[in-house]
Amino acid sequence: MDLFDYMSEKKKEQESPLASRMRPASLEEVVGQEHIIGRGKLLYRAIKADKLSSILFYGPPGTGKTTLARVIANTTSAEFTQLNATTAGKKDMEEVVKAARDRLGMYGKKTILFVDEIHRFNKSQQDYLLPFVEDGTIVLIGATTENPYFEVNGALISRSVIFELHPLEKKDIRKLLQRAVTDMDRGLGSFHVVLEEDAAEFLADIAGGDARAALNAIELGVLTTQPQEDGKIHIDLETASECIQKRIVRYDKTGDQHYDTISAFIKSMRGSDPDATTYYLAKMLYAGEDIKFISRRIMISASEDVGNADPQALVVATAAAQAVERIGMPEARIILSQAANYVACAPKSNAAYLAVNRALESVQNKKTTVPVHLQDAHYKGSEKLGHGTGYLYAHDYPNHYVEQQYLPDEIKDETFYEPTNNGYEKVIREYFTKIHQK
Repeated sequence: MDLFDYMSEKKKEQESPLASRMRPASLEEVVGQEHIIGRGKLLYRAIKADKLSSILFYGPPGTGKTTLARVIANTTSAEFTQLNATTAGKKDMEEVVKAARDRLGMYGKKTILFVDEIHRFNKSQQDYLLPFVEDGTIVLIGATTENPYFEVNGALISRSVIFELHPLEKKDIRKLLQRAVTDMDRGLGSFHVVLEEDAAEFLADIAGGDARAALNAIELGVLTTQPQEDGKIHIDLETASECIQKRIVRYDKTGDQHYDTISAFIKSMRGSDPDATTYYLAKMLYAGEDIKFISRRIMISASEDVGNADPQALVVATAAAQAVERIGMPEARIILSQAANYVACAPKSNAAYLAVNRALESVQNKKTTVPVHLQDAHYKGSEKLGHGTGYLYAHDYPNHYVEQQYLPDEIKDETFYEPTNNGYEKVIREYFTKIHQK
């Protein structure tokens, strides 16, 4: 690198976005993701020992996938090369592989290839890397926001360790914000920033676990706010909300607003009010609530509050949960709206919910024995014990039903499931009336 290249790189580094400048240079600087890089964890040990095998980082934007790759680049003795799958082609990969092969043959030095957005590579591009990963020519580190089990070739997955990164917690975001406004070398320390408590709380909450979004917002706030009489730049709640271009919504995802809003959402679905259901869904989405949390609540309501009055409700809710996890925001809002409104508009029954609760109470309070004619008769010696004797095979009888005792003697007269007259449960009731006729 000559003087001009050096000055160009320094200028680029100084003018790069705050989120880029604040990337940790070492493992100790990384915030969050304790489940994979906590002291003693597999990835922590592998990075420290410089003994990495091929890995895939999977997680939402701003959670540290590229950051971890950069940390590895700073700590490994191997040559570190980076490609972005949105712009790289076959020729780029061929050049990397050739250089890696020469490096390994001439100097015995490994090459780590970091492929950002690896899900953007098509099947043939991913297949091209496979033999070189397999023979050790390159150690692959892939990063993706999409579920690798859907978007990455099974052969590559089988040769890689997958690490899922979670959205950063609020305390992690706040730590990063505080570090950014006080760091004199890479951060905003020279601006003498005062980040007020409610503004920090708001940014940490509204960022939704995305460190990049929070750092971009604080940088915009600092660069567009005039110092006050004390010579310091004060970032208050109003400024913070303007910088992230979201109206302030009083919604703490661990506090009363969280529980009140999700409670209202569930009760609106149960109460068959699609308008209120949609409103509370929108409020949670706007405030950055975890979409997987919302989809779980819809699935629960589909079973608890709709049940067999419309068995399709659980099918829709479950499909929505899978789709949400695969697609992500912002399109996930459409899927959640469809599922929540289906549940809200479906006929209601809590009969299945009540049935299992009654049965659990009975199990807890009464000791029972399985009737002899229902006991397993397939193992050797069961006949001598009388197991299965007297059992009536239902399909041998009209309507594929025959009256016999299934409950234990101790609770033979108890009733647990009582279908309502709503929706499909009315059909169930009619069916039971039909088969019980003698």
